[in-house]
Amino acid sequence: CHTSNLYRVTGQEQLSRRLIDHTFADTVFFTNSGVEAWECAVKTIRRHFSAKGQPDRHRIVAIEGAFHGRTLGAISSTRSEKMTGGLGPLLDGFDIVPFGDLTAMRAAITPHTAAIMVEPIMGEGGIRSWTDQQLSGMRALCDEFGLLLFFDEIQCGMGRTGRLFAHEWTGVTPDVMSVAKGIGGGFPLGACLATEDAASGMTAGYHGSTYGGNPLAMAVGMAALDVLLQPEFLPGVVENAAKLREGLEAFRRRHSNSVEEIRGTGMMLGIKLGPAYDPTQFVEAALRAGLLVARASDNVVRLLPPLIIGDAEIVEALRLIETALNGLEAAA
Repeated sequence: CHTSNLYRVTGQEQLSRRLIDHTFADTVFFTNSGVEAWECAVKTIRRHFSAKGQPDRHRIVAIEGAFHGRTLGAISSTRSEKMTGGLGPLLDGFDIVPFGDLTAMRAAITPHTAAIMVEPIMGEGGIRSWTDQQLSGMRALCDEFGLLLFFDEIQCGMGRTGRLFAHEWTGVTPDVMSVAKGIGGGFPLGACLATEDAASGMTAGYHGSTYGGNPLAMAVGMAALDVLLQPEFLPGVVENAAKLREGLEAFRRRHSNSVEEIRGTGMMLGIKLGPAYDPTQFVEAALRAGLLVARASDNVVRLLPPLIIGDAEIVEALRLIETALNGLEAAA
């Protein structure tokens, strides 16, 4: 399952070629996890400017409430108290602006800025989606100031929204992207994707990974893409996600006191509860009913079902969600 990746691993060539053929990227570096892919992306951005003789351009504009992982670098990029308490001092290099505020984003850009970093759909941050216009505005800011655009699609990528990557719905492409989770179908695998220009500073020796890109992981990644790239698969995700969302929207109308909003795209959905209701209690009520869900920030319950669910699973899930809602309201 492992050989030293100092030497040729043909599976890396096969999987990277497939990813390149279906994305904006020209080059791929494989990792074991999402946060490793994220760290590789940050290093890629810094090396890009250093190699161009601009080492002072190392800061990244990041988003308040985002989540990129649990390494010291990743928690330093968002400075969420629940992630950083007792772990200081944090690492410098990130300028954090509110979600949805492109005016603040522009104001945060200085001669030291290297990139803008966002999740096209925030996961831990409450299933909050950037609009097409906002993502286009970020691309325009990067082009205006000579920055790199960095998308973190660790959670929202690999078919989760009904496209291979969430940004494909908008027509906006990044320069660097971190992916993981679905890329390995549950097996530890991540990847940093970049354009040739963005990755120009990452020459041999600047980065490495003992187990990243191992033959077993590459075989699993190829098998996952075999499914995701079937012509009928992602349209099926879109179709089934629409059925799930229709049921959730019906709950919003029937349970208007407890459900404020249904958020998200495809199979990445969130139920925003009213201020009087606790997502943790909902998660516990759903568990008692027999359904696994997760909480997120902004009083949101996060729904991330398997992409292979069908009508029977959707009907059953909706029944269990309403059972949990009824129990939540009865206890309020």
